[in-house]
Amino acid sequence: MSNARDRMVARAAREIQPGMVVNLGIGLPTKVVNHLPANFPVCLHTENGLAGIGPTLPPDEADRNLIDAGGAYVSTIPGSAFFDSATSFALVRSGRLDLTMLGAFEVAANGDLANWKIPGKFSPGVGGGIELAQKARRVAVLTTHTDRAGNSKLKAQCTLPLTAQACVVRIFTDMAVIDVGPNGFTLVEIAQGVTVAEVIDATDAPLHVPDTQLPIF
Repeated sequence: MSNARDRMVARAAREIQPGMVVNLGIGLPTKVVNHLPANFPVCLHTENGLAGIGPTLPPDEADRNLIDAGGAYVSTIPGSAFFDSATSFALVRSGRLDLTMLGAFEVAANGDLANWKIPGKFSPGVGGGIELAQKARRVAVLTTHTDRAGNSKLKAQCTLPLTAQACVVRIFTDMAVIDVGPNGFTLVEIAQGVTVAEVIDATDAPLHVPDTQLPIF
């Protein structure tokens, strides 16, 4: 990953508090596990049937039978538990996740999330995204601020098929940390080497900027 993305993932890892049950979605969120301190007291969940996830491993060190929902090789920790998909989604649907971190194609200023389908391009399906976005107690997004063409992923309204409505409360990008509230997007923190003007210019929706000095990550 680039330094900007690595800082973003490391900053997102600090959102996880001791004792939480946390789902890390496919893509950038799965890398968060490698930024948690050793022996950090958290239960990481993956919807394909594992609770208690340790750091990801290179293929030559991994048990090839142990993968997360995105196919990365993962390790276990003391107390790890394996279960079938029905049990895994019962955990999700019953609201036992304190936090889920998901990737995104678009996030709207009201918290709508689009992260499973770009029309005209192949998609393996929505997977567990709908349940995670609707049922976790807190939904955060990790994404680049813009797509490869330079278009903002943070929009006044989503243009792509929705995963869930009004679910996202915080966004971590390679440029900033942004909260989603009743008045839309609010800038919370800014990435090293990025200016407020650049974040405003890269956000396709009104962005509230506090008068106080912003923390840098």
